[in-house]
Formats: sequence, C-alpha cells, structure tokens
Amino acid sequence: MPSTYTANSGIELPANGEQSSTWGNTVNDNMSIIDRLTNGVGSITLSGTSHTLTTTDGSLSDGQYKTLVLGGSPSGTNTITVSPNNGQHIYIVKNGTGQTATFTQGSGANVSVLANTTKIIYCDGAGSGAAVVDLTNSLDLGSLILAGTTVTATGAELNIMDGVTATTAELNIMDGVTATTAELNILDGVTATTAELNIMDGVTATAAEINYVDGVTSNVQTQLNTKAPSSNPTLDGTVTITGGTQSWTVTPAGANLTFAYNGTNVLRIDGSGNLTALANVTAYGTIS
Repeated sequence: MPSTYTANSGIELPANGEQSSTWGNTVNDNMSIIDRLTNGVGSITLSGTSHTLTTTDGSLSDGQYKTLVLGGSPSGTNTITVSPNNGQHIYIVKNGTGQTATFTQGSGANVSVLANTTKIIYCDGAGSGAAVVDLTNSLDLGSLILAGTTVTATGAELNIMDGVTATTAELNIMDGVTATTAELNILDGVTATTAELNIMDGVTATAAEINYVDGVTSNVQTQLNTKAPSSNPTLDGTVTITGGTQSWTVTPAGANLTFAYNGTNVLRIDGSGNLTALANVTAYGTIS
C-alpha cells in the first residue's frame, strides 16, 4: 500500500509495513517540513508578473514556509498562485519588492500585499473556488503602538478623519496648536467655508478682545448708528435719568419741555421761556 500525504502540508504518511529499512529518510524529510511549517522563513525571488507557490507532497517546497520574504525584481504587479488549491495555509508575507504582490488560490477573493508592507494571509483551500483572506484587515487590538508612541484615540475618534482631503501641508498648519479638546470642540457645527475662515487671516486680536462681541445678535455698525455721540449729542424723545430708586424724565412735547420726578410732572418750560413749577421756585438760593 503506497504512502499518503497530509492535506495541507504534504507530510508523508507511510503505509503500514512500507519502506522497510528506509523509513528514516521519510521521517527526516517530514521533520524538515514541520520545521518550515513552524518557524521557516523562505526567501521567494519574484520576476516578471507571475509566480507559483507550490506545496509538493513528501518534499521540501516553498509553499511550506511559515513566513515568506518576497524579493527579486518583478516587472509589475506579480500574481502569486498558491498551489494546489485544496491546501489550507496561513502565511506571514513581507513584500520587499518594489511592486505589489497579489496572492490567489482559486476563483475566490485575492489579497494584494503592497510594496514594502507586511500582511498575514489565509488561503482557505476550497478547491477551484478557493479564496485568500487578509487576516490583518480586521485585527482586534487592545492597544496600538506606532513608532514607540501608544495610540490613545478610539476607533470612533480616528474615524472622524474618514474622508478628510486635506494635504500634509494643510494638516501641518495645526503643528504647534495648543488649544484643548474643549476649545477645538467650539468649532463643532461650524459651516463656514475655507474662504470665510480665511477672512481671519492676519487678525491680531486676542481671545479676550474677540470675546467682546460674545452675545451680539445683530449688525454692530447698525447698533452703533442708533447711539448718541458722546460729544454734543442730539437726543430724540424722552430722556430718563436714574439714580438708585430715584428717577427723572425729560420729555419734549411741541414747544414744551416737561420734567417729571418719579413719574410726577414737577416742572415745564415753554418755547417762550415761561416756567411753570408744581411747587415753589427759589431765586438766588443756594444749591448744596
């Protein structure tokens, strides 16, 4: 009875009673295959635009490596076909070439490993419809460290950047900004365009000075135009002067000017100079 082989890695399984006195060679080959499967790093040289990554039953072959380091000088995107299509494999792929390497096993999905990047891929060995899956595409990481710095932003916070079209130069404008999160959140809901925001370019006012307009709900100039000037003002209508609980009003009506104290008219002057008082009029008195 001839040997059989494991489905995924081609390890030889000698039949009972087979290979008398020579089985040691098979065992040694199998140990070498297992070594590749567990810790083997294979340098795969690519050229042109295609390559076949083969797992051969009973023999050492490139398809048995755990880690694939892609090198060579492919002329363009290189399609790497994992053969046979009925073997399951998990590969760590480091693409050291200057081209994209696309892994395929059947008519199912493929995975592209861009130049100078690393991915973990799974070949499902489903026969003619076999697919290759990018396992690094949906890793659930408890924490992420980039260049020695721990990322503390949540996925939701990072997703705020989704769709941002700003250039590096535009983002670098934020370099050195010392505003807090709360201060930046003041911009939440702002609908101003870039052109409208650029109106602020060159403004030297401090935050305190800008806060003077806090609460203004109408055109500032229009409001100023309705106010009397501090020098030689012209007043129209009733003028009210208050002090504590005391109140004086001066009201023009035709040729008359009426003075009222706490709502009671106490004095009137007409256009001819006549003076009418509610109480006594003292001439040449002393005002304290």
